[in-house]
Amino acid sequence: MYLINPESNRISRLETKKFSELGFTERKHLQEWLANEPEALGEELLIIQKEFDGFSETRERLDLLALDKDGNLVIIENKLDDTGRDVVWQGLKYASYCSNLSKAQILDIFQQYLVSINSGEDGISMICEFLETPDFDEVVLNQGSRQRLIFVAAKFRKEVTSTALWLINYGVDVRCFKVTPYALNDALFLNVEQIIPTPEARQLMIGMNAKEAEEKYTEAELKNRHKIRLEYWERALESFKKSKFELFSNISPSKDHWISAGSGVRSCPFSLIFGAKVIRVEFNMQRPITEENKFIFGELLKSKEKIQKAFGSDLELEWLKLDSKKASRIQHKMSVDGYNKDNWPSMIEWMNDKMVGLEKAIKPFLPNINNKLRDEIYQDAGE
Repeated sequence: MYLINPESNRISRLETKKFSELGFTERKHLQEWLANEPEALGEELLIIQKEFDGFSETRERLDLLALDKDGNLVIIENKLDDTGRDVVWQGLKYASYCSNLSKAQILDIFQQYLVSINSGEDGISMICEFLETPDFDEVVLNQGSRQRLIFVAAKFRKEVTSTALWLINYGVDVRCFKVTPYALNDALFLNVEQIIPTPEARQLMIGMNAKEAEEKYTEAELKNRHKIRLEYWERALESFKKSKFELFSNISPSKDHWISAGSGVRSCPFSLIFGAKVIRVEFNMQRPITEENKFIFGELLKSKEKIQKAFGSDLELEWLKLDSKKASRIQHKMSVDGYNKDNWPSMIEWMNDKMVGLEKAIKPFLPNINNKLRDEIYQDAGE
């Protein structure tokens, strides 16, 4: 690996190092790096425990336990300069142990982890946010035999890679990441590279399993909650038309728990959320660049009192900057028995009324914020 110097138009070789010679350890360093930056493993993961030892009648413990975006448990085993011979067997044991964890147990494990790191956050809210599901009752965790394995090491022995490839052929989701530390003078770098399966091979596997994935998706779409959502949005959108509520006039019914309409600011929609236990009206700031979302949120926050007064002084707006996330949002919610169709007329009326109020309260401030945002972007581009 080389470092590019644009000024001199030269490259400098980075010196390959070993973790051991740098004084790095598996638990204090590699494990902590991945726990705090799991996206280094090529996807969004929610770390729910470190050094997990909640296995009955055994003193074994796995390095990191995570959830992926499908609610599957991911067992992450870290080794430093060499995997050793038994890491795959070790990972398979942990996967088998974790296969029996219930949704309630997983939540408890995660909440204990949040307490141990002094997070102060709520496990239910974080899981719902991560899985983009409005209601924890709808969350499905650790379904069937979909536990996944990720192995991380600087060197993989042939017996490890051979076994991993064999397991993949039998439908076990195994991934191997090679981590290599580099040095240039006093600066240290870390390269994280997925070697099994390679990205190209994974795409081929996805193509080979397309038919099976399509069948599973079709089956999931036929689940009762998706039918209910579609029917609810059909009724809601029809009702909005009769009330001359125009914001969602060009929006089609959806099987998702949300529908959105543009606000005039790119990637900042007004959204309606329909869940089994709560409904919400929202203004979302979800542009690709985090700083732009926080800028919009900050500008609106300057007019918080005016916005709150216009929306209704007796109605609570929640201002969620979400510092640890890319997006931010402003919302108002109400608890409901959402899947009871007898409640739908009042819920739809509530959504209509509150979204009219939210749009009226926020939209007057958006043109000026949009102009300021463009100025900021052009200024940064000029620099």
